[in-house]
Amino acid sequence: MSELTFEQMLEESLKTIHTGEVVEGTVIDVKPEEIVLNIGYKSDGILTRNEYTNEPNVDLTTVVKPGDTMEVKVLKVNDGEGQVLLTYKRLAADRGNKRIEEAFNNQEVLTAKVAQVLEGGLSVVVEEVRIFIPASLVSDTYEKDLTKYAGQEIQFVISEYNPKRRRYIGDRKQLLVAEKAELQKKLLESIKEGDTVEGTVKNVTDFGAFIDLGGADGLLHISEMSWGRVENPKKVFKVGDKVKVLIKEISGNKIALSLKFDDANPWKDAASKYAVGNVVTGKVARMTDFGAFVELEPGIDALLHVSQISKEHIEKPADVLKVGEEVTAKVVDFNEDEKKISLSIKAMLAPEPKEEETAAEDDADVVSVDIDAVIANESEEEA
Repeated sequence: MSELTFEQMLEESLKTIHTGEVVEGTVIDVKPEEIVLNIGYKSDGILTRNEYTNEPNVDLTTVVKPGDTMEVKVLKVNDGEGQVLLTYKRLAADRGNKRIEEAFNNQEVLTAKVAQVLEGGLSVVVEEVRIFIPASLVSDTYEKDLTKYAGQEIQFVISEYNPKRRRYIGDRKQLLVAEKAELQKKLLESIKEGDTVEGTVKNVTDFGAFIDLGGADGLLHISEMSWGRVENPKKVFKVGDKVKVLIKEISGNKIALSLKFDDANPWKDAASKYAVGNVVTGKVARMTDFGAFVELEPGIDALLHVSQISKEHIEKPADVLKVGEEVTAKVVDFNEDEKKISLSIKAMLAPEPKEEETAAEDDADVVSVDIDAVIANESEEEA
């Protein structure tokens, strides 16, 4: 019986491998684009960067080092140069597929970093499996620009799992909707009408502002922004402003807000300040054909009727008044229940003298003139 040579003995001691087999190897050398592993075979295994990860331009020397062990799959036993070609990412993808399938069946919430921002959505990688999250499922509100998500870790669930077509769809929207519903429920359970709460201005429109109360949005209508007049909400609020608001009304999931706090109500002391007969000063706020509205203070406007502007006939207030002009008038009517005040400038003017009084004044002037003449004549005679 012939003795085996050392080479033959060594070859027999080495295991045999097959394409598709999973083997464990030890890193013996690392280059930026290639890893060399000892897999217990007569030839070393080569793991290129493209077969290590889907991430582009990764320097492999930064992720593994000599002595590390790792499981890999055999792609080709002999690449034509006697080397064994290996893959790590495909093995990870196989295992990742099972991981994604389990997550899909259990509706498990996954967390992954956004690998790419695409035209129609986001791409994330879970254990080497690429998952696409369409733009419509990224958020519960429309977002035109998704670039802010680049590199961010996000949570999602798998809404579609189709390994045959390699189609894996993620959904972040349903998590946000569920989270907001829970926050809204807790908020509505903790607030009541009449409460004062703090919120953040989320959006400003021509008719009001939407305030984020931390679980639900409330509407602060333009008519509730001040006891005075607000012409344009966008000149008063901007997105991000912190504001304390009053819960005016809760109807189902709708919350109406107000900044008209009772302690700042200008009508609280109006009965004494604007009693009939008081003379007041204000600025013309707006005009109509029948009269001018005078702002006495923020939240209190009074009507100066066209017939009460002057003793003379006036066609319309704009003929003699202008917006912003300061006027002084007398209060001639006060109705606290209806919050109405009427003013009159005419009531402050001296009354027209009657005909007999005018004639008497004329006679007095004549007498006065005659006396002066007499005094003058007496002085000449004495001289």
